[in-house]
Amino acid sequence: MAVFPIRTFGDAVLNSVAEPVAVFDEELDRLIQDMLETMYAAPGVGLAAPQIGISKRIFVFDVGEGPGHLINPDVAEVSGEWEFDEGCLSVPERFWPISRPAYARLIGLDSTGTAIELEGDELMGRMLQHEYDHLNGTLLLERLGSSERKAILRELRQEALGIARPE
Repeated sequence: MAVFPIRTFGDAVLNSVAEPVAVFDEELDRLIQDMLETMYAAPGVGLAAPQIGISKRIFVFDVGEGPGHLINPDVAEVSGEWEFDEGCLSVPERFWPISRPAYARLIGLDSTGTAIELEGDELMGRMLQHEYDHLNGTLLLERLGSSERKAILRELRQEALGIARPE
Protein backbone atom coordinates (compact mmCIF):
# COMPACT_ATOMS: atom_id res chain seq x y z
CA MET A 1 0.00 0.00 0.00
CA ALA A 2 1.04 3.59 -0.54
CA VAL A 3 0.38 6.96 1.02
CA PHE A 4 -0.21 9.62 -1.63
CA PRO A 5 0.39 13.36 -1.28
CA ILE A 6 -2.89 15.22 -0.85
CA ARG A 7 -3.57 17.87 -3.46
CA THR A 8 -4.31 21.28 -2.01
CA PHE A 9 -6.07 24.47 -3.02
CA GLY A 10 -4.88 25.68 -6.41
CA ASP A 11 -4.50 22.22 -7.96
CA ALA A 12 -6.75 22.04 -11.05
CA VAL A 13 -7.87 18.46 -10.36
CA LEU A 14 -9.80 19.75 -7.33
CA ASN A 15 -11.97 21.96 -9.53
CA SER A 16 -12.83 19.32 -12.15
CA VAL A 17 -15.73 16.89 -12.29
CA ALA A 18 -14.34 13.38 -11.76
CA GLU A 19 -14.90 10.61 -14.31
CA PRO A 20 -17.09 7.60 -13.47
CA VAL A 21 -15.36 4.38 -12.48
CA ALA A 22 -15.96 1.80 -15.22
CA VAL A 23 -13.62 -1.07 -14.30
CA PHE A 24 -14.04 -3.01 -11.04
CA ASP A 25 -10.86 -5.03 -10.58
CA GLU A 26 -7.82 -5.61 -8.35
CA GLU A 27 -6.41 -2.22 -9.34
CA LEU A 28 -9.56 -0.55 -7.96
CA ASP A 29 -9.26 -2.58 -4.73
CA ARG A 30 -5.63 -1.44 -4.42
CA LEU A 31 -6.67 2.20 -4.99
CA ILE A 32 -9.28 1.93 -2.22
CA GLN A 33 -6.68 0.55 0.20
CA ASP A 34 -4.14 3.24 -0.76
CA MET A 35 -6.77 5.95 -0.32
CA LEU A 36 -7.70 4.62 3.13
CA GLU A 37 -4.04 4.54 4.15
CA THR A 38 -3.61 8.10 2.87
CA MET A 39 -6.75 9.28 4.72
CA TYR A 40 -5.65 7.72 8.01
CA ALA A 41 -2.13 9.17 7.67
CA ALA A 42 -3.49 12.70 7.03
CA PRO A 43 -5.53 12.22 9.37
CA GLY A 44 -9.05 12.69 8.07
CA VAL A 45 -12.51 11.12 8.10
CA GLY A 46 -12.96 11.11 4.32
CA LEU A 47 -10.91 11.33 1.13
CA ALA A 48 -12.01 11.62 -2.49
CA ALA A 49 -9.86 10.36 -5.37
CA PRO A 50 -9.37 13.87 -6.86
CA GLN A 51 -7.65 14.84 -3.60
CA ILE A 52 -4.80 12.50 -4.55
CA GLY A 53 -4.83 13.58 -8.18
CA ILE A 54 -7.01 10.79 -9.55
CA SER A 55 -10.05 12.02 -11.46
CA LYS A 56 -12.35 9.11 -10.58
CA ARG A 57 -15.74 9.16 -8.82
CA ILE A 58 -14.74 7.32 -5.65
CA PHE A 59 -14.29 8.27 -2.03
CA VAL A 60 -13.30 6.47 1.16
CA PHE A 61 -14.21 7.27 4.74
CA ASP A 62 -14.16 6.31 8.39
CA VAL A 63 -16.21 8.43 10.79
CA GLY A 64 -15.43 6.10 13.68
CA GLU A 65 -17.44 3.04 12.67
CA GLY A 66 -14.83 1.42 10.42
CA PRO A 67 -13.67 2.09 6.86
CA GLY A 68 -15.96 2.33 3.87
CA HIS A 69 -16.06 3.53 0.30
CA LEU A 70 -18.55 4.62 -2.34
CA ILE A 71 -18.12 4.60 -6.11
CA ASN A 72 -20.06 6.64 -8.70
CA PRO A 73 -22.38 8.12 -6.05
CA ASP A 74 -25.52 10.16 -6.50
CA VAL A 75 -27.41 12.06 -3.83
CA ALA A 76 -30.78 10.42 -3.24
CA GLU A 77 -31.98 12.56 -0.32
CA VAL A 78 -30.95 15.34 2.04
CA SER A 79 -32.94 16.95 4.83
CA GLY A 80 -32.68 19.14 7.89
CA GLU A 81 -29.91 21.59 8.65
CA TRP A 82 -26.78 21.38 10.79
CA GLU A 83 -24.01 23.92 11.27
CA PHE A 84 -20.60 22.53 12.18
CA ASP A 85 -16.97 23.64 12.00
CA GLU A 86 -15.90 21.85 8.84
CA GLY A 87 -12.41 21.45 7.47
CA CYS A 88 -10.83 19.86 4.41
CA LEU A 89 -7.56 18.02 3.84
CA SER A 90 -7.15 20.06 0.64
CA VAL A 91 -7.32 23.33 2.60
CA PRO A 92 -5.27 22.17 5.61
CA GLU A 93 -5.49 23.51 9.14
CA ARG A 94 -8.57 25.66 8.51
CA PHE A 95 -12.13 25.21 9.74
CA TRP A 96 -15.29 27.25 9.18
CA PRO A 97 -18.84 27.02 10.51
CA ILE A 98 -20.66 25.58 7.50
CA SER A 99 -24.39 24.91 7.32
CA ARG A 100 -25.39 21.79 5.38
CA PRO A 101 -28.33 19.41 5.48
CA ALA A 102 -28.12 17.33 8.67
CA TYR A 103 -29.05 14.09 6.90
CA ALA A 104 -27.86 12.66 3.60
CA ARG A 105 -28.52 9.45 1.69
CA LEU A 106 -26.30 8.54 -1.27
CA ILE A 107 -26.59 5.63 -3.67
CA GLY A 108 -23.66 4.18 -5.57
CA LEU A 109 -21.55 1.07 -5.99
CA ASP A 110 -19.09 -0.93 -3.94
CA SER A 111 -15.76 -2.24 -5.24
CA THR A 112 -17.46 -5.22 -6.90
CA GLY A 113 -19.94 -3.03 -8.80
CA THR A 114 -22.84 -3.97 -6.51
CA ALA A 115 -25.37 -1.23 -5.75
CA ILE A 116 -25.19 0.11 -2.19
CA GLU A 117 -26.74 2.92 -0.21
CA LEU A 118 -25.08 4.97 2.50
CA GLU A 119 -26.87 7.31 4.83
CA GLY A 120 -26.27 9.23 7.99
CA ASP A 121 -26.90 12.34 9.93
CA GLU A 122 -24.61 14.93 11.44
CA LEU A 123 -20.96 13.85 10.92
CA MET A 124 -21.73 10.93 8.59
CA GLY A 125 -24.19 13.00 6.57
CA ARG A 126 -21.74 15.90 6.37
CA MET A 127 -18.88 13.63 5.26
CA LEU A 128 -21.04 12.10 2.51
CA GLN A 129 -21.93 15.55 1.18
CA HIS A 130 -18.37 16.90 1.53
CA GLU A 131 -16.79 14.01 -0.40
CA TYR A 132 -19.56 14.10 -3.02
CA ASP A 133 -18.73 17.79 -3.52
CA HIS A 134 -15.09 16.84 -4.26
CA LEU A 135 -16.22 14.48 -7.01
CA ASN A 136 -18.04 17.40 -8.63
CA GLY A 137 -15.09 19.80 -8.42
CA THR A 138 -16.50 21.75 -5.48
CA LEU A 139 -14.19 22.76 -2.64
CA LEU A 140 -15.39 23.64 0.85
CA LEU A 141 -14.45 27.26 0.14
CA GLU A 142 -17.44 27.53 -2.20
CA ARG A 143 -19.73 26.92 0.78
CA LEU A 144 -18.51 30.11 2.50
CA GLY A 145 -20.22 33.46 2.26
CA SER A 146 -18.96 35.81 -0.44
CA SER A 147 -16.89 38.17 1.73
CA GLU A 148 -15.39 35.35 3.81
CA ARG A 149 -14.55 33.38 0.64
CA LYS A 150 -12.81 36.42 -0.91
CA ALA A 151 -10.75 36.97 2.25
CA ILE A 152 -9.62 33.34 2.51
CA LEU A 153 -8.85 33.14 -1.23
CA ARG A 154 -6.65 36.23 -0.88
CA GLU A 155 -4.90 34.65 2.13
CA LEU A 156 -4.35 31.33 0.31
CA ARG A 157 -2.92 33.10 -2.75
CA GLN A 158 -0.54 35.07 -0.54
CA GLU A 159 0.61 31.84 1.12
CA ALA A 160 1.20 30.28 -2.30
CA LEU A 161 3.42 33.25 -3.12
CA GLY A 162 5.35 32.79 0.12
CA ILE A 163 3.81 35.71 1.98
CA ALA A 164 3.38 34.82 5.66
CA ARG A 165 -0.06 33.96 7.02
CA PRO A 166 -1.38 36.58 9.47
CA GLU A 167 -1.24 35.46 13.11
